[in-house]
Amino acid sequence: MANVMSPIIAERIWALPLSGSAVKFLQYLVSRSDFGGGLSVRQKDMAAEYGVTPQAVSGLMAPLCELNIVLRPRSEERNGNSYRLHPLAAKYESPESMEAAFRAALVRIQAGDLPNLKLPTYQQAPPAPTGRPKLQVA
Repeated sequence: MANVMSPIIAERIWALPLSGSAVKFLQYLVSRSDFGGGLSVRQKDMAAEYGVTPQAVSGLMAPLCELNIVLRPRSEERNGNSYRLHPLAAKYESPESMEAAFRAALVRIQAGDLPNLKLPTYQQAPPAPTGRPKLQVA
């Protein structure tokens, strides 16, 4: 069985306004998620598996939710702490299933039924700084 990760996230992860720990947690979420983005693991179980407190999971999850990479159900639809990865950020069984899911997600985004990802619009990696970094001790 193949495991295809969204190129939208895989290729832009470097440009996300996230801390290194949030990026690492996103990789954990993708690996732990079902195909299509479902996260059937509860927050307290994520904390135990990841080796942090449930409060730390909330802190790591918050910036991912702000970017709509992780979606929280509306409070009336919530059962426990259920989250899911955005369909454009999820992993899939095959390139064909990913393409079908992306098409469906784009229709839902245009209809206003699904929030769009809030990703930087870089077309290429920003240039690396030249010269030596200006380090100063206060």
